[in-house]
Amino acid sequence: MHIQLSEFKPDAKNVTPLYLQLANKLSEGIHSGLWQPDEALPSERMLSDSLDISRVTARKAIDILCERGMLTRKRGSGTYITPKLEQPLSRLTNFSEELRQRGFTPGSQWLSRDTGAASAEEILALGLSPNTVVSRLKRLRTADNVVMAIESTTIPAQFLPDPKVISDSLYGYLDIHGLLPTRALQHIRAVNATADQARLANIKQGAAMLFITRVGYLENGSAIELTHSYCRSDYYDFVAELRR
Repeated sequence: MHIQLSEFKPDAKNVTPLYLQLANKLSEGIHSGLWQPDEALPSERMLSDSLDISRVTARKAIDILCERGMLTRKRGSGTYITPKLEQPLSRLTNFSEELRQRGFTPGSQWLSRDTGAASAEEILALGLSPNTVVSRLKRLRTADNVVMAIESTTIPAQFLPDPKVISDSLYGYLDIHGLLPTRALQHIRAVNATADQARLANIKQGAAMLFITRVGYLENGSAIELTHSYCRSDYYDFVAELRR
């Protein structure tokens, strides 16, 4: 696709600062698909020369889009379109399979896999009796070795006696054993990364994250999964299709 950079030229007569105009125009171009994920954005010098603006204006516009998570600077290489994982809200998805379908290589970095007595939250969310044993899995979910999310999952031990048998895909294991959730309730809200979350996800402390709580249910109505995910907002998009 041939891109006419002249279309992004800010209007000097507009009261909005030139760098904000440029940032918004570039943002619209990225959202419309003019550039593909991991494709290089024109350099500051190219934008400056093509649009008859200063390098400072071009740099400030790019800085804004980097802060929004739309662009990623690679030292010595340039500025690239940040790839996004679009996850539909209308159906249950397998994280690993969703990534593969979008050309990413999924992975997991295990932080812990153990069992123990259910906490008050787990008892309430999963409808368990006091002192029920549960298996807990905590890991970093990665795409092309980039941390996408910090995920903690609780499964009643009757369904998963040994959490260490899970090597990659939890849903793959549940599917094989006829325990795949058929529906789930999911809550999403914005949070700021704590120091520990920032360290694990390689982001700045206080950066925006999406906190997702999901409870998955079997066909018979039994709750089988409680998952808390802290997702990087610069890599995640949630998409919902609405119909009349």
